[in-house]
Amino acid sequence: MKRLHRKDLFTWSEFVPRLNLDFNSFFWQRDGGNIAIDPLPLSAHDRAHVVELGGIAEIVISNSMHVRGAQQIAAEFGSQLIGPRGESEQFPIRCSRFVGDHEEIVAGLQVFEMAGSKTPGELALVLERTTLIAGDLIRAHRADALMLLHRDQGLKDEARALDSVQRLLDLGTIDTVLVGDGWHVFRHAAELLQELVASGRAKAGK
Repeated sequence: MKRLHRKDLFTWSEFVPRLNLDFNSFFWQRDGGNIAIDPLPLSAHDRAHVVELGGIAEIVISNSMHVRGAQQIAAEFGSQLIGPRGESEQFPIRCSRFVGDHEEIVAGLQVFEMAGSKTPGELALVLERTTLIAGDLIRAHRADALMLLHRDQGLKDEARALDSVQRLLDLGTIDTVLVGDGWHVFRHAAELLQELVASGRAKAGK
């Protein structure tokens, strides 16, 4: 796995030719049990790294389109699966727990439900108030620019989606955005989130 902006955060990725971007998964090493988020299948190298770092206690799945390799990894490591409460009645795999708005999965990892995306109650996670880990709704198809999921990819309600992004901005503490799809933002993340909201609302007003 590749180390991110914090010594306890890692990522592994898979390039998707049809979209010309990476799908990304995340690993947070922490006392009390490591957490994986939207995990893709692990290569032999990444699996060995996970074992070296202490395995995976919990797996958070942001939405039903990001199940990816979660079930197989959970079986291998004995991980607890955690999914979005908004999809609890029709989630494609069995979870030990479903979470929703403003809950903490563990201390320091807060849940925000994102409205208007392709699935109800999609989870965005905020790690220790500064690092946003996005699922499908917030993404980056090129460097240094954030965007919303396209309508032709399943966006249901752009106005509600923009309101959800604004809620994250209102925290006033986000400085990094890690995306499930595309490029991460390690500097000036709040500015790029504000540009995303302003641009979307300007288009809606025309």
